[in-house]
Amino acid sequence: MNRTFSMRRDRLLTYQTMRERKITSVRRVKCPDCGAESAGLEWERSFQVCPKCGFHSTIGAYYRLSAILDPGSFQELEEKLEPADPLAFPGYPAKLAGMEEETGLRDAAVSALGRIENRRAVFVVLDSRFLMGSMGTAVGEKVTRAAELAGKRKLPLIIFSASGGARMQEGIFSLMQMAKTAAAIQRFQDRGGLYISCLTHPTTGGVTASFASLGDIMLAEPGALIGFAGPRVIEQTIKEQLPEGFQRAEYLLDHGFLDQIVSRSQWREVLARLLALHEEGGRP
Repeated sequence: MNRTFSMRRDRLLTYQTMRERKITSVRRVKCPDCGAESAGLEWERSFQVCPKCGFHSTIGAYYRLSAILDPGSFQELEEKLEPADPLAFPGYPAKLAGMEEETGLRDAAVSALGRIENRRAVFVVLDSRFLMGSMGTAVGEKVTRAAELAGKRKLPLIIFSASGGARMQEGIFSLMQMAKTAAAIQRFQDRGGLYISCLTHPTTGGVTASFASLGDIMLAEPGALIGFAGPRVIEQTIKEQLPEGFQRAEYLLDHGFLDQIVSRSQWREVLARLLALHEEGGRP
């Protein structure tokens, strides 16, 4: 436990340093999308976005929170909540232990209280590095408790989704989280709560089919894949070629599913503006 806490603390301090532009680097980073090489410092300054083509690379939950929250405002919630193994799925406990060792996370979601430009909110961030951000009992419980806390304290709820869907190792218990999280969000909204859903690459499966699609305001990062089944599965099912860019954020914006596409460097500014509007006169 102490080692995990130490890893989290070290990561947060590193990310804060990066945010304050104190790191210098001579390493070169090759973009997995366009193939161009850029200085590591350029990637750090752009929050791991390719300086040449704008490709948004994968980042962890603590990194994302450090990039948007006011310094010193991060307060983690439910940090001891761990996934269960209700089906005694072969190899699942060892897989979880390996993921915790690799990422410093207990599961694929981090929830927190924090501030953006001194405006408080409840946050949940899914981390795709942990079993592709899949939703099991612990992730569903974190989302549910975050919605309940936001309602109790009358704070906005902001969720960053990045997921491959339901977690197969937990079977029907994972699928039950879809209904549980959707119901929790609905109760929160029925009491006047503001829920901002932020979709990042990829957001698919049961997460898309539940809480990720229920935001009062729907935002996404450029190029994010958003959908239930993947494009190849759909093409194989309907035996037709899908439109160019199908299920990407830009396509969904054009077809009314999203309110805005937000590049990674703009998240703090956009969320601050929305929270200010909400604070001043209700929902934007």
